[in-house]
Amino acid sequence: MSHSLCSSPGSSIPRSRRQWLSELSLGLGSLAVSELTGRSNALANRGILQSTHHRPRAKRIIYLFQSGAPSQIDLYDQKPVLQQQHGQELPDEIRQGQRLTTMTGSQASFPLASSPFHFRQHGQSGAWLSELLPHTSSIADDLCFVKSMHTDAINHGPAVTYLQTGSQFPGRPSMGAWLHYGLGSETEELPAFVVLVTRNKGGQPLVSRLWGSAFLPSKYQGVRFRSDKNPVLYLGNPAGLSSASRRRMLDSLRQLHELQLARTRDPEIETRIAQYELAYRMQSSIPEAVQLSDEPEHVFKEYGEDAKKPGSYAANCLLARRLAERGVRFIQLYHPGWDQHGNLPNAIRGQCRETDQASAALVRDLKRRGLLEDTLVIWGGEFGRTNYCQGKLTRQSFGRDHHPRCFSIWMAGGGVRAGTTYGATDPFSYNIARDPVHVHDLHATLLHLLGVDHERLTFKHQGRWYRLTDVHGNVLPKLIA
Repeated sequence: MSHSLCSSPGSSIPRSRRQWLSELSLGLGSLAVSELTGRSNALANRGILQSTHHRPRAKRIIYLFQSGAPSQIDLYDQKPVLQQQHGQELPDEIRQGQRLTTMTGSQASFPLASSPFHFRQHGQSGAWLSELLPHTSSIADDLCFVKSMHTDAINHGPAVTYLQTGSQFPGRPSMGAWLHYGLGSETEELPAFVVLVTRNKGGQPLVSRLWGSAFLPSKYQGVRFRSDKNPVLYLGNPAGLSSASRRRMLDSLRQLHELQLARTRDPEIETRIAQYELAYRMQSSIPEAVQLSDEPEHVFKEYGEDAKKPGSYAANCLLARRLAERGVRFIQLYHPGWDQHGNLPNAIRGQCRETDQASAALVRDLKRRGLLEDTLVIWGGEFGRTNYCQGKLTRQSFGRDHHPRCFSIWMAGGGVRAGTTYGATDPFSYNIARDPVHVHDLHATLLHLLGVDHERLTFKHQGRWYRLTDVHGNVLPKLIA
């Protein structure tokens, strides 16, 4: 049997079976050159869903990801029993033979470590928060705390990948890519999905697959901004090249791409055309969007003294607000450094100093501008920390190991039920006592808030239909206002 096909009657251009089948599966209408040249930018920015499955409560997400896993016991999950039994052995009936990491699995003893920090209730909701979070405490009634998160992953790489892509294994699209694919972009001038990473933090490695598009077309992957005063390089024209000249160059390049697209039907050529056009528009939109110096002084004071330092967590929170109000659909902040296997009391103080004020300021700022009601803010890491000590236990210096069985996050805005606490752990903060929330449940609920049925946003790859929530996940109505 021949392995080449004629491209059209009378044509001498051979085509492979793969190209021919690809053309049939993609459909001529979706990739026709006439559609590329004739459709409006608004149509080009539309996602695969012609409309949302139900009325959305949120239009966009700002995800404040605390990489390394913050200790729920020292921030949100107050446990008086740990105070009473500090230094005593973790009871076998609490551990229930569950697996531990190799870092503590060989320990001869598992002494319980209570938090050295004071907790008290805040706001009308009476939410319990640590003294390390005075600014977050001041917005307690705007937050929805989830204290019963759990995950299947026990190490950082799989756990972070799980939260970002719905799978512990590399090769799945990130949450932001799924949203861009499904809902499209609200702006023609900026990327729909932007990634910001706190500068000079070290910690667990953060790799591009966490904001990648995997088997989705590459135009849906996140655009990482550099942690510098120039977040996007090479936006300006080279010396001697005018904007008009660049426009003519891009028009000619587009014509060449369209000829190749007509021949091969390769969807990545369409992506290339779209990315060149977006880069051209970003020459004017990015400098304006990232220019924090035009913010009034009282805003910098609200976010904290680091807000004037490019690439800091505070500056990234402020930039996230600016991107949100300009129509960026998914803004992902990564703040590493929470992996506190030792020296936790001092290390977690430093992390909270860097994040507490700016996180709270972002929520207040969005609320003041009328953006919080349709912007969903999420704060949390990839798993929790153990209630027992890793290594030697002292009041001044001890560590906590990874703990996937339970951890805490909070959300604000975007249709979540403010001023509430959902779920609970046992008295030792080791197992979940009420209303467990799996990673897939969280993803299903987030998509629901954006107007998307998580079972109906799918993509066929290698003969199988994929979705963010894999084959699991339930929407949690009690989290929704």
